Amino acid sequence: MERAPVPAPVEVPRFFVCPISLEVMRDPVTLSSGITYDRDSIERWVFTDGHGDCPVTKLPLGAGDLEPTPNHTLRRLIQSWCAAHAVERFPTPRPPVDSDRVSAILLDAAATKCSGEPELLAAKLGELADIVAESDRNRRCVEAAPGAAELLVSVLKTSRDAAAATSPSTLSSASSISPAEEEALSILHSLKLSDETLKRVMDTHDDLVDTLASVLRWPSHRSRTHGMHLLKAALSATQPSRLSSVSTELIEAVVMVASDTTSPPKAVKLALHVLCRLCPWGRNRIRAVEAGAMGTLIELLLNEGCCGGGGSKRAGELAAVAIDHLCGCAEGRQELVAHPAGMAAVARAATRLSPAGTESAVRALHAVARHSATPAVLQEMLAVGVVARLLYLVQAGAAGERPRERAREMLKMHARVWRGSPCLASHVASYPC
Repeated sequence: MERAPVPAPVEVPRFFVCPISLEVMRDPVTLSSGITYDRDSIERWVFTDGHGDCPVTKLPLGAGDLEPTPNHTLRRLIQSWCAAHAVERFPTPRPPVDSDRVSAILLDAAATKCSGEPELLAAKLGELADIVAESDRNRRCVEAAPGAAELLVSVLKTSRDAAAATSPSTLSSASSISPAEEEALSILHSLKLSDETLKRVMDTHDDLVDTLASVLRWPSHRSRTHGMHLLKAALSATQPSRLSSVSTELIEAVVMVASDTTSPPKAVKLALHVLCRLCPWGRNRIRAVEAGAMGTLIELLLNEGCCGGGGSKRAGELAAVAIDHLCGCAEGRQELVAHPAGMAAVARAATRLSPAGTESAVRALHAVARHSATPAVLQEMLAVGVVARLLYLVQAGAAGERPRERAREMLKMHARVWRGSPCLASHVASYPC
């Protein structure tokens, strides 16, 4: 039986191929340099990667290249060639959204919000969400539209304002979240707002951070994760002088997300990032301790994944950094010492994390050894293996000079107490005091 002949491979014309992706162009656009690229590829080159020149000619891009010219003739040739060679045809791309259309949708949404029609408002925001999801260019167009971010934040504030009008104690419940609020949160997350936009929004809505704190109490884990993303970005764009005045409600909500065992790992890591951003300022570390942060952080360190491999190791490193911050106050050190596994967890982290995580863990132990070293605490440090790990850090020296020096200082500081231990006598006796 004769085999069917193998069809010869189709040779793609060179000018159909995008110089960046090296694939057949779906939506060819031409720059002022005369070179044609696929729209997705050149927009990623310019806007995502931040290049300011033509990839082929290396000529600087002009202002007009931010809106490259569609090459309709080449697109039709590519589609005809696909049809002639039995190659799957690319669908005709939808025309890029323009600022006028975005402005019209925003005006309709604002009018609908004022008229009190939540279902219609959700539909309008859904239309905006579809535009944002379509392309990176559309996302930038919506972000640049005057009042877009401000309108979305005002929608997001609805549940907080309603709860506050009823009773401040109901702020934590967020029992009835409307589809419009969820849609507004999703769009804000998708927009990936720049620092400049966030600062402008916070000038208009000075309670944005508190609004996001209420979002962290929404029932949906997806919404909480989106809220944590926005909160992290907003705090990164906030002046340090303003970080000391954040509300207790915000810190409690962040600790709640970190302590919830059902929270997605991404939400937990974002919450730890936020804690590390807030704790150095004002009385935030004391309020974090009062919200139960120390116990939460120790439990994260006790989780084997935090000190092992994989993505969860980053959570352990962030937890160590946050514990270091909290040990900067007496309340934090007291909570660490009072936790049954606190000292042991931090000591274990000191020998299992990255150099940065190790330095934070050793610094926390140093704060305890220097400011909270009661006889009972010193005996506990000996009993749970803290001293043995300090000796390991001094002898191995793999964690860097600063952790090694702090470990050496702690051993010298309390050598008289620890020298009497039978299991460590041979090591401590030979160590210079």
